[in-house]
Amino acid sequence: MKPLTSKLFILFFLNASWVFGQPMEEDSVFTYLPKDEFKRGEYLDYKATFGFFTVGKGTFQVQNTLHSINDRICYKVDAYGKTSGIIDWLASVDDHWGAYVDTSSLVTHVAYRTLREGRYKKNEVAYFDFNQDSIRVKDFDFEAGKYKEPKSYSMNDVTRDMFSGFLWMRTLDFSKLNKGDTITISSFLEDTFYNFKVVMYGREVLKTKAGKFKSIKFIPVMPDNSIFEGEDSIVAWFSDDGNKIPLKVEAKMFIGHAGIELTGYQNLSRPPGLVY
Repeated sequence: MKPLTSKLFILFFLNASWVFGQPMEEDSVFTYLPKDEFKRGEYLDYKATFGFFTVGKGTFQVQNTLHSINDRICYKVDAYGKTSGIIDWLASVDDHWGAYVDTSSLVTHVAYRTLREGRYKKNEVAYFDFNQDSIRVKDFDFEAGKYKEPKSYSMNDVTRDMFSGFLWMRTLDFSKLNKGDTITISSFLEDTFYNFKVVMYGREVLKTKAGKFKSIKFIPVMPDNSIFEGEDSIVAWFSDDGNKIPLKVEAKMFIGHAGIELTGYQNLSRPPGLVY
């Protein structure tokens, strides 16, 4: 069973980890999606906290170099999460998530994870095959020193992983959202399909280590689980500007309060919505 720290770092360092995909009609999978909310070279820095303590740091970046996957031009998107200080000594985590995302429609072609969490480790690659309408997932067998035979899953209209889903969400017109509006998102992670609902809760000025931003507050509706306390246990803030970057996440868990907060940024597509 994957340790608790991995689940926390999915929240901490992917910020919008509840955004994994969005259904699309098959004949429009590669239809161009207008976008200027992010660009190559975008780099976001975060710190993770538990209670009053800083327990780690993370980064999200859109690499400068484009790649060709399945004869399609793709962004390479990566996130890194690592514990720090005494937490790194007690329960070391050093995780890397990434994906190759179609530059036209923001669908996923390949997603990958390399997790190192204490004695737990995992290397996984997921291939999105639009011709076969399937997702193939390969896990590395560390004892045998090679990848196992891939497991295949019907795509079920899910064409994005957490990264391309996150980028897709940033292309939405937040100005049309009103308090109480709900975004429903289909997703796939760890051999399971999910349907998430995210509720727009309001607009406010949010102070972070990177500055004071105009922000939009979202609350994902959480199913019953053994980690997060209550349906409204997670709150996320995105910048209410042309970039729509994740600013902060707070989580109420049965073992305490955890969070992530933006500490720095580089190469944003547009000027940030700072409040002075």
